[in-house]
Amino acid sequence: MASESWAQAVDEQEAAAESISNLQIKEKPEENGTVSNASDPNSGAAKSEGEGDAKPADDDDKEDKAAQSLLNKLIRNNLVNTTNQVEVLQKDPNSPLYSVKSFEELRLKPQLLQGVYAMGFNRPSKIQETALPMMLAEPPQNLIAQSQSGTGKTAAFVLAMLSHVDPNNKYPQCLCVSPTYELALQTGKVIEQMGKYYPEVKLVYAIRGNKLERGSKLQEQIVIGTPGTMLDWCNKFRFIDPKKIRVFVLDEADVMIATQGHQDQSIRIQRTLPKNCQMLLFSATFEESVWSFAQRIVPEPNIIKLKREEETLDTIKQYFVLCNSREEKFQALCNIYGAITIAQAMIFCHTRKTAGWLAGELSREGHQVALLSGEMQVEQRAAVIDRFRDGKEKVLVTTNVCARGIDVEQVSVVINFDLPVDKDGYPDNETYLHRIGRTGRFGKRGLAINMVDSKMSMDILNRIQEHFNKKIERLDTDDLDEIEKIAN
Repeated sequence: MASESWAQAVDEQEAAAESISNLQIKEKPEENGTVSNASDPNSGAAKSEGEGDAKPADDDDKEDKAAQSLLNKLIRNNLVNTTNQVEVLQKDPNSPLYSVKSFEELRLKPQLLQGVYAMGFNRPSKIQETALPMMLAEPPQNLIAQSQSGTGKTAAFVLAMLSHVDPNNKYPQCLCVSPTYELALQTGKVIEQMGKYYPEVKLVYAIRGNKLERGSKLQEQIVIGTPGTMLDWCNKFRFIDPKKIRVFVLDEADVMIATQGHQDQSIRIQRTLPKNCQMLLFSATFEESVWSFAQRIVPEPNIIKLKREEETLDTIKQYFVLCNSREEKFQALCNIYGAITIAQAMIFCHTRKTAGWLAGELSREGHQVALLSGEMQVEQRAAVIDRFRDGKEKVLVTTNVCARGIDVEQVSVVINFDLPVDKDGYPDNETYLHRIGRTGRFGKRGLAINMVDSKMSMDILNRIQEHFNKKIERLDTDDLDEIEKIAN
């Protein structure tokens, strides 16, 4: 804990910063560094005064669960390598619990097995090992499944839908509801990929803008769409006969219940379905609101939980740097970059205005910088993350939109240019954990540096230390050899 007075601490830090700035630069920044989507340095962002930690974030940077979920789907090239165990609650606890270690054990249709392997799945993921035998069982079993993004949930229920379809029947047999148009399209892509060698099975999107003639009857076996349009197609226009539906999937339940009206629409669809229709509900989180929603939708379910991998601070060395202003924080950042060699770094700011200003300043210093913030389209964000992951930019400056779910193995340093606070200005401990958790991945050592520029931000840092019961050290010249080792 920092116990000395603020003034004394700043005096000592200024002396330390001077020592840091006098050290020999070990690696010159690459020339012609570029900024991806950075703000114009001559804009208001560059002229604005430093923004204190206690201010609420920009409205555009508030967490949008649907956008975050879509971003995870776009950037996730591989399944998360989780070692966590699956927790199972069966509706019949006396029934034997089956799990599989290979897709062959599921006795899939050959064309589906071919599609699974063509997608790059060599063996079932943790969630798939237990969920697939339940979903493919006869008679059908209802299921509520919870696991974090990237664990194979979508592929699991897509495989279940494709397996239960009778291609000889030219009418809808499976409905899949997603909370947004974009998420529906992403699930549809998985259906198209997995069903590549099963062309007899057809897919249609029940999304706004997909107009059908009144009196039409769908001949496609799988319908994927958003709740409002799906409800209209079932009840208002009767393009779908709900009594013939065999499988009903509710995807992204935690996102669904965060969207006004989607709960009610989904429940109204479910009530039109036959009693023997298989109900499958999937969610990345399992809060009380999700559980309450799930109980209304899925009668007598089996429940599968895959606990989120606990992020730990044990492998992350944490420091703080004392400054007096935003400009001093920037100078301290440059001093640190001049003193040590850093592979790739993520720098978190509280608002996109600060992020734009900082990206421009770093670019002028010769660093290769990418900028990520909430006003960008999800597809643009995904492209920026891919460039950063490929090493085309060495520094990623971002707001909280990027705090969760992004694994870039080369990230060795996370810098909190602004400490994370909630809308009321209190320390946001969960966001702090997710931010610095971008380094120290997979058991490797990581480095987190926090910039402190006021008594208020020092208080926030102290409360973060108390919450995690983890001492955050002052950064001075004596630490540089040690952090050089960690940063590489």
